[in-house]
Amino acid sequence: MKRVVVLGSTGSIGQQALEVCRLRGYEVVGLAAGKNLETLSRQIAFWKPRLVAAEESLHAELKARFPGLRLATAEEVAALEAEVAVAAIPGLAGLAPTRAAVRTGKRVALANKEAMVAAGPLLWREAEAHGAEILPVDSEHSALFQALLGERREDVAELILTASGGPFLREPEDLAQVTPEMALRHPRWRMGPKVTVDSATLFNKGLEVLEAKELFRFPLERIKVLIHPQAYVHGLVRFVDGSLKAQLGPTDMRLFIQYALTYPERAETPLKDLPIPGVLEFLEPDPKRFPALAVAYEAGRRGGLAQVAVSAADEVAVEAFLQGKIPFPRIPEILARVLEATPAEPLTWESLFAVDAWAREEAKRWA
Repeated sequence: MKRVVVLGSTGSIGQQALEVCRLRGYEVVGLAAGKNLETLSRQIAFWKPRLVAAEESLHAELKARFPGLRLATAEEVAALEAEVAVAAIPGLAGLAPTRAAVRTGKRVALANKEAMVAAGPLLWREAEAHGAEILPVDSEHSALFQALLGERREDVAELILTASGGPFLREPEDLAQVTPEMALRHPRWRMGPKVTVDSATLFNKGLEVLEAKELFRFPLERIKVLIHPQAYVHGLVRFVDGSLKAQLGPTDMRLFIQYALTYPERAETPLKDLPIPGVLEFLEPDPKRFPALAVAYEAGRRGGLAQVAVSAADEVAVEAFLQGKIPFPRIPEILARVLEATPAEPLTWESLFAVDAWAREEAKRWA
Protein backbone atom coordinates (compact mmCIF):
# COMPACT_ATOMS: atom_id res chain seq x y z
CA MET A 1 0.00 0.00 0.00
CA LYS A 2 1.40 3.38 -1.02
CA ARG A 3 1.74 5.91 1.81
CA VAL A 4 0.98 9.53 1.01
CA VAL A 5 1.38 12.87 2.79
CA VAL A 6 -0.88 15.71 1.65
CA LEU A 7 0.38 19.24 2.30
CA GLY A 8 -2.45 21.72 1.81
CA SER A 9 -5.11 19.07 2.33
CA THR A 10 -8.11 21.41 2.65
CA GLY A 11 -7.44 23.33 -0.56
CA SER A 12 -8.83 22.42 -3.97
CA ILE A 13 -5.81 20.33 -5.05
CA GLY A 14 -5.44 18.76 -1.60
CA GLN A 15 -9.06 17.62 -1.51
CA GLN A 16 -8.81 16.17 -5.01
CA ALA A 17 -5.56 14.43 -4.07
CA LEU A 18 -7.34 12.78 -1.15
CA GLU A 19 -10.12 11.69 -3.49
CA VAL A 20 -7.49 10.03 -5.71
CA CYS A 21 -5.94 8.37 -2.65
CA ARG A 22 -9.34 7.01 -1.67
CA LEU A 23 -9.99 5.66 -5.18
CA ARG A 24 -6.52 4.05 -5.31
CA GLY A 25 -6.69 2.63 -1.80
CA TYR A 26 -3.61 4.51 -0.57
CA GLU A 27 -2.83 5.21 3.08
CA VAL A 28 -2.71 8.91 3.99
CA VAL A 29 -0.25 9.16 6.87
CA GLY A 30 -0.05 12.95 7.24
CA LEU A 31 -2.17 16.04 6.63
CA ALA A 32 -1.08 19.67 6.70
CA ALA A 33 -3.73 22.36 6.46
CA GLY A 34 -4.46 25.96 7.41
CA LYS A 35 -7.54 27.12 9.28
CA ASN A 36 -10.44 25.26 7.63
CA LEU A 37 -11.51 23.42 10.78
CA GLU A 38 -14.54 21.55 9.48
CA THR A 39 -12.94 20.22 6.29
CA LEU A 40 -9.80 19.20 8.18
CA SER A 41 -11.89 17.49 10.86
CA ARG A 42 -13.69 15.41 8.24
CA GLN A 43 -10.35 14.44 6.74
CA ILE A 44 -8.90 13.43 10.11
CA ALA A 45 -11.99 11.35 10.93
CA PHE A 46 -11.77 9.50 7.61
CA TRP A 47 -8.02 9.04 7.20
CA LYS A 48 -6.85 8.81 10.83
CA PRO A 49 -3.39 10.20 9.95
CA ARG A 50 -0.32 9.79 12.14
CA LEU A 51 0.46 13.52 12.16
CA VAL A 52 -1.56 16.67 11.45
CA ALA A 53 -0.47 20.26 11.00
CA ALA A 54 -2.87 23.19 11.24
CA GLU A 55 -2.92 26.82 12.33
CA GLU A 56 -2.28 27.11 16.04
CA SER A 57 -5.70 28.69 16.60
CA LEU A 58 -7.30 25.32 15.74
CA HIS A 59 -5.17 23.17 18.06
CA ALA A 60 -7.40 23.27 21.13
CA GLU A 61 -10.54 22.39 19.18
CA LEU A 62 -8.79 19.64 17.24
CA LYS A 63 -7.49 18.06 20.44
CA ALA A 64 -10.99 18.25 21.93
CA ARG A 65 -12.50 16.56 18.87
CA PHE A 66 -9.73 13.99 18.44
CA PRO A 67 -8.18 12.95 21.77
CA GLY A 68 -4.71 11.57 21.19
CA LEU A 69 -4.27 13.42 17.90
CA ARG A 70 -0.60 14.18 17.23
CA LEU A 71 -0.16 17.78 16.08
CA ALA A 72 3.03 18.91 14.38
CA THR A 73 4.44 21.49 12.00
CA ALA A 74 3.91 21.21 8.25
CA GLU A 75 7.63 20.46 7.89
CA GLU A 76 7.34 17.54 10.33
CA VAL A 77 4.34 16.19 8.42
CA ALA A 78 6.30 16.56 5.15
CA ALA A 79 9.18 14.55 6.60
CA LEU A 80 7.01 11.53 7.54
CA GLU A 81 8.01 8.18 6.11
CA ALA A 82 5.97 7.84 2.93
CA GLU A 83 6.37 7.16 -0.77
CA VAL A 84 4.83 10.45 -1.96
CA ALA A 85 4.20 13.94 -0.63
CA VAL A 86 1.63 16.06 -2.45
CA ALA A 87 2.93 19.65 -2.12
CA ALA A 88 -0.17 21.81 -2.47
CA ILE A 89 0.26 24.58 0.12
CA PRO A 90 -0.07 27.73 -2.01
CA GLY A 91 2.43 30.56 -2.19
CA LEU A 92 5.83 30.76 -0.58
CA ALA A 93 4.29 29.35 2.62
CA GLY A 94 4.53 25.98 0.91
CA LEU A 95 8.27 26.22 0.23
CA ALA A 96 9.61 25.07 3.62
CA PRO A 97 7.35 21.96 3.77
CA THR A 98 8.18 21.17 0.13
CA ARG A 99 11.88 21.45 0.92
CA ALA A 100 11.42 19.20 3.96
CA ALA A 101 9.72 16.56 1.78
CA VAL A 102 12.51 16.76 -0.82
CA ARG A 103 15.15 16.33 1.87
CA THR A 104 13.64 12.96 2.91
CA GLY A 105 14.25 11.58 -0.60
CA LYS A 106 10.61 10.77 -1.35
CA ARG A 107 8.67 11.60 -4.49
CA VAL A 108 7.21 15.10 -4.37
CA ALA A 109 4.07 15.64 -6.44
CA LEU A 110 4.50 19.38 -6.88
CA ALA A 111 1.33 21.47 -7.08
CA ASN A 112 2.87 24.59 -5.51
CA LYS A 113 4.26 26.39 -8.55
CA GLU A 114 5.61 29.28 -6.44
CA ALA A 115 8.11 26.93 -4.78
CA MET A 116 9.74 26.05 -8.10
CA VAL A 117 9.44 29.63 -9.42
CA ALA A 118 11.17 31.10 -6.36
CA ALA A 119 13.64 28.36 -5.49
CA GLY A 120 13.99 26.03 -8.48
CA PRO A 121 17.80 25.76 -8.52
CA LEU A 122 17.90 25.38 -4.73
CA LEU A 123 15.21 22.66 -4.72
CA TRP A 124 16.95 20.71 -7.48
CA ARG A 125 20.20 20.86 -5.52
CA GLU A 126 18.38 19.36 -2.52
CA ALA A 127 16.64 16.73 -4.67
CA GLU A 128 19.90 15.60 -6.26
CA ALA A 129 21.64 15.46 -2.88
CA HIS A 130 18.88 13.35 -1.29
CA GLY A 131 17.68 11.26 -4.24
CA ALA A 132 14.20 12.78 -4.36
CA GLU A 133 11.89 12.90 -7.37
CA ILE A 134 9.96 16.05 -8.26
CA LEU A 135 6.97 15.35 -10.52
CA PRO A 136 4.56 18.08 -11.66
CA VAL A 137 0.88 18.13 -10.75
CA ASP A 138 -0.07 21.25 -12.74
CA SER A 139 -1.88 19.98 -15.82
CA GLU A 140 0.36 21.91 -18.21
CA HIS A 141 3.61 20.72 -16.67
CA SER A 142 2.35 17.16 -16.38
CA ALA A 143 1.52 17.38 -20.09
CA LEU A 144 5.03 18.56 -20.94
CA PHE A 145 6.55 15.89 -18.69
CA GLN A 146 4.55 13.22 -20.51
CA ALA A 147 5.36 14.58 -23.98
CA LEU A 148 9.08 14.69 -23.17
CA LEU A 149 9.25 11.06 -22.03
CA GLY A 150 11.54 9.04 -24.27
CA GLU A 151 12.82 12.11 -26.15
CA ARG A 152 16.33 13.57 -26.31
CA ARG A 153 16.65 17.09 -24.93
CA GLU A 154 18.73 18.17 -27.93
CA ASP A 155 15.79 17.29 -30.22
CA VAL A 156 13.41 19.69 -28.44
CA ALA A 157 12.84 23.05 -30.14
CA GLU A 158 10.33 24.53 -27.69
CA LEU A 159 7.88 23.83 -24.91
CA ILE A 160 4.35 25.19 -25.39
CA LEU A 161 2.02 25.82 -22.46
CA THR A 162 -1.67 26.28 -23.20
CA ALA A 163 -3.97 28.74 -21.43
CA SER A 164 -7.76 28.74 -21.54
CA GLY A 165 -7.72 32.54 -21.58
CA GLY A 166 -9.78 32.68 -18.40
CA PRO A 167 -13.06 34.57 -18.10
CA PHE A 168 -11.85 37.71 -19.92
CA LEU A 169 -10.41 36.35 -23.14
CA ARG A 170 -12.63 38.60 -25.28
CA GLU A 171 -14.78 40.71 -22.94
CA PRO A 172 -15.42 43.04 -21.27
CA GLU A 173 -13.53 45.46 -23.49
CA ASP A 174 -12.72 47.65 -20.49
CA LEU A 175 -11.09 45.44 -17.86
CA ALA A 176 -11.40 48.24 -15.29
CA GLN A 177 -15.04 47.14 -15.00
CA VAL A 178 -14.05 43.69 -13.72
CA THR A 179 -15.25 42.80 -10.23
CA PRO A 180 -13.88 40.05 -7.96
CA GLU A 181 -17.08 38.06 -8.56
CA MET A 182 -16.51 38.21 -12.34
CA ALA A 183 -12.84 37.22 -12.00
CA LEU A 184 -13.71 34.19 -9.87
CA ARG A 185 -16.00 32.68 -12.52
CA HIS A 186 -13.48 30.58 -14.42
CA PRO A 187 -15.00 28.89 -17.50
CA ARG A 188 -13.05 25.63 -17.21
CA TRP A 189 -11.26 24.92 -13.94
CA ARG A 190 -12.35 24.66 -10.31
CA MET A 191 -9.57 26.33 -8.32
CA GLY A 192 -8.91 28.49 -5.27
CA PRO A 193 -9.52 32.26 -5.44
CA LYS A 194 -5.89 33.35 -5.83
CA VAL A 195 -5.06 31.05 -8.74
CA THR A 196 -8.44 31.83 -10.36
CA VAL A 197 -7.67 35.56 -10.39
CA ASP A 198 -4.17 34.78 -11.67
CA SER A 199 -5.78 32.86 -14.51
CA ALA A 200 -7.91 35.91 -15.31
CA THR A 201 -4.84 38.17 -15.55
CA LEU A 202 -2.83 35.39 -17.27
CA PHE A 203 -0.16 35.84 -14.60
CA ASN A 204 -0.84 32.24 -13.65
CA LYS A 205 0.43 31.29 -17.09
CA GLY A 206 3.44 33.53 -16.52
CA LEU A 207 4.20 31.67 -13.31
CA GLU A 208 3.81 28.41 -15.23
CA VAL A 209 6.34 29.61 -17.81
CA LEU A 210 8.78 30.33 -14.98
CA GLU A 211 7.98 26.98 -13.38
CA ALA A 212 8.61 25.18 -16.69
CA LYS A 213 11.93 27.02 -17.03
CA GLU A 214 13.04 25.77 -13.60
CA LEU A 215 11.34 22.37 -13.60
CA PHE A 216 12.60 21.22 -17.01
CA ARG A 217 15.67 23.48 -16.99
CA PHE A 218 14.98 24.86 -20.45
CA PRO A 219 15.89 28.39 -21.67
CA LEU A 220 13.09 30.92 -21.24
CA GLU A 221 13.12 31.88 -24.93
CA ARG A 222 12.17 28.28 -25.80
CA ILE A 223 9.00 28.30 -23.68
CA LYS A 224 5.87 29.68 -25.35
CA VAL A 225 2.22 30.26 -24.46
CA LEU A 226 -0.83 29.67 -26.65
CA ILE A 227 -4.45 30.47 -25.78
CA HIS A 228 -6.56 27.34 -26.16
CA PRO A 229 -10.16 28.06 -25.03
CA GLN A 230 -11.26 24.40 -25.05
CA ALA A 231 -8.55 23.56 -22.46
CA TYR A 232 -8.30 20.03 -23.89
CA VAL A 233 -4.69 20.21 -25.07
CA HIS A 234 -2.70 20.81 -21.89
CA GLY A 235 0.78 21.16 -23.32
CA LEU A 236 2.83 20.59 -26.46
CA VAL A 237 6.46 19.91 -27.28
CA ARG A 238 7.77 21.01 -30.68
CA PHE A 239 10.83 19.21 -32.00
CA VAL A 240 13.60 20.43 -34.27
CA ASP A 241 12.13 18.54 -37.24
CA GLY A 242 8.83 20.40 -36.85
CA SER A 243 6.96 17.51 -35.24
CA LEU A 244 4.68 18.19 -32.27
CA LYS A 245 3.75 15.94 -29.37
CA ALA A 246 0.82 16.94 -27.19
CA GLN A 247 -1.00 15.62 -24.14
CA LEU A 248 -4.78 15.91 -24.48
CA GLY A 249 -7.47 15.09 -21.98
CA PRO A 250 -10.37 16.24 -19.82
CA THR A 251 -10.16 19.34 -17.63
CA ASP A 252 -10.07 17.30 -14.44
CA MET A 253 -7.14 17.79 -12.07
CA ARG A 254 -7.60 14.32 -10.61
CA LEU A 255 -6.13 12.93 -13.82
CA PHE A 256 -2.83 14.79 -13.32
CA ILE A 257 -2.70 14.24 -9.56
CA GLN A 258 -3.16 10.51 -10.10
CA TYR A 259 -0.43 10.41 -12.74
CA ALA A 260 2.05 12.03 -10.33
CA LEU A 261 1.11 9.46 -7.68
CA THR A 262 1.13 6.36 -9.91
CA TYR A 263 3.90 7.19 -12.45
CA PRO A 264 5.17 5.30 -14.40
CA GLU A 265 1.89 3.36 -14.28
CA ARG A 266 -1.47 4.64 -15.49
CA ALA A 267 -4.47 3.59 -13.43
CA GLU A 268 -7.88 3.28 -15.06
CA THR A 269 -10.51 5.97 -14.35
CA PRO A 270 -14.05 6.73 -15.61
CA LEU A 271 -12.53 9.68 -17.50
CA LYS A 272 -11.44 7.30 -20.28
CA ASP A 273 -14.98 7.29 -21.69
CA LEU A 274 -15.50 11.05 -22.01
CA PRO A 275 -16.16 12.51 -25.50
CA ILE A 276 -13.41 14.28 -27.46
CA PRO A 277 -14.15 17.91 -28.47
CA GLY A 278 -14.91 18.47 -32.15
CA VAL A 279 -13.07 21.79 -32.42
CA LEU A 280 -9.69 22.81 -30.98
CA GLU A 281 -8.57 26.45 -31.30
CA PHE A 282 -5.15 28.00 -30.68
CA LEU A 283 -4.58 31.77 -30.43
CA GLU A 284 -1.63 34.00 -29.64
CA PRO A 285 -2.06 35.80 -26.28
CA ASP A 286 -2.87 39.52 -26.52
CA PRO A 287 -0.04 41.36 -24.70
CA LYS A 288 -2.14 44.52 -24.30
CA ARG A 289 -5.00 42.63 -22.70
CA PHE A 290 -2.74 40.48 -20.53
CA PRO A 291 0.31 42.59 -19.56
CA ALA A 292 1.01 40.40 -16.51
CA LEU A 293 2.32 37.70 -18.83
CA ALA A 294 5.01 40.06 -20.15
CA VAL A 295 5.98 40.97 -16.58
CA ALA A 296 6.51 37.28 -15.79
CA TYR A 297 8.71 36.82 -18.86
CA GLU A 298 10.80 39.84 -17.87
CA ALA A 299 11.20 38.39 -14.37
CA GLY A 300 12.32 35.14 -15.99
CA ARG A 301 14.93 36.96 -18.08
CA ARG A 302 16.32 38.54 -14.93
CA GLY A 303 15.97 35.26 -13.01
CA GLY A 304 16.69 34.50 -9.37
CA LEU A 305 15.26 37.02 -6.96
CA ALA A 306 13.21 38.79 -9.64
CA GLN A 307 11.03 35.69 -9.86
CA VAL A 308 10.68 35.63 -6.08
CA ALA A 309 9.67 39.30 -6.02
CA VAL A 310 6.92 39.17 -8.66
CA SER A 311 5.46 36.00 -7.17
CA ALA A 312 5.28 37.62 -3.72
CA ALA A 313 3.94 40.92 -5.09
CA ASP A 314 1.20 39.07 -6.92
CA GLU A 315 -0.11 37.56 -3.69
CA VAL A 316 -0.48 41.06 -2.23
CA ALA A 317 -1.99 42.56 -5.38
CA VAL A 318 -4.53 39.77 -5.86
CA GLU A 319 -5.61 39.99 -2.23
CA ALA A 320 -6.04 43.77 -2.56
CA PHE A 321 -8.18 43.25 -5.66
CA LEU A 322 -10.34 40.59 -3.97
CA GLN A 323 -10.88 43.00 -1.06
CA GLY A 324 -12.01 45.73 -3.48
CA LYS A 325 -9.05 47.99 -2.73
CA ILE A 326 -7.68 48.17 -6.29
CA PRO A 327 -9.14 47.75 -9.79
CA PHE A 328 -8.32 44.67 -11.87
CA PRO A 329 -5.79 46.36 -14.23
CA ARG A 330 -3.83 47.57 -11.22
CA ILE A 331 -2.57 44.04 -10.53
CA PRO A 332 -0.02 43.88 -13.40
CA GLU A 333 0.97 47.51 -12.74
CA ILE A 334 1.97 46.61 -9.18
CA LEU A 335 3.94 43.60 -10.41
CA ALA A 336 5.86 45.74 -12.89
CA ARG A 337 6.70 48.37 -10.26
CA VAL A 338 7.98 45.78 -7.80
CA LEU A 339 10.01 44.06 -10.49
CA GLU A 340 11.74 47.29 -11.48
CA ALA A 341 12.73 47.93 -7.86
CA THR A 342 13.97 44.39 -7.12
CA PRO A 343 17.64 44.26 -6.04
CA ALA A 344 20.02 42.19 -8.16
CA GLU A 345 21.52 39.74 -5.64
CA PRO A 346 22.39 36.02 -5.75
CA LEU A 347 19.60 33.55 -5.00
CA THR A 348 20.08 31.81 -1.64
CA TRP A 349 17.63 30.44 0.92
CA GLU A 350 18.30 33.54 3.04
CA SER A 351 18.03 36.14 0.27
CA LEU A 352 14.91 34.43 -1.07
CA PHE A 353 12.91 34.98 2.11
CA ALA A 354 14.33 38.47 2.61
CA VAL A 355 13.27 39.58 -0.87
CA ASP A 356 9.89 37.91 -0.48
CA ALA A 357 9.23 40.01 2.64
CA TRP A 358 10.55 43.15 0.94
CA ALA A 359 8.40 42.60 -2.18
CA ARG A 360 5.24 42.21 -0.12
CA GLU A 361 5.84 45.53 1.62
CA GLU A 362 6.75 47.19 -1.67
CA ALA A 363 3.53 45.88 -3.26
CA LYS A 364 1.47 47.21 -0.35
CA ARG A 365 2.83 50.69 -1.09
CA TRP A 366 1.15 50.57 -4.50
CA ALA A 367 -1.98 48.55 -3.60
